[in-house]
Amino acid sequence: MANTASARKRIRQNERRRARNVARMSRMRTFVKKVEHAIQAGDKSAANEALKLAQPEMQRAAGKGVVARNTIARKLSRLSARIKAIATA
Repeated sequence: MANTASARKRIRQNERRRARNVARMSRMRTFVKKVEHAIQAGDKSAANEALKLAQPEMQRAAGKGVVARNTIARKLSRLSARIKAIATA
C-alpha cells in the first residue's frame, strides 16, 4: 500500500483516469459495432452514416491517448473499404 501522501494521490488520479479511459474505449467500440452491424446487413447508406458518427469518436479516443493514432487510422481505413465493397458485392 502507498505510504506517502503523493503516492496515495497518484493512486486516486490513476483510478479516475482509468475510469475515463474505459468509458472512452467503450463508447468508441459501441460506435464501431453500429458500423459493423450496418455493413453485415448490407445497408450501404446506413453504414456510411454510422461511420460518419463513429469517425470523430475514434479520432477523439486517439487524441486523448486511449488508442494509438495509427491503430485508429487502420481501423477507419478498413471500415471504409468494407463499406465501399458493399456496392460491388
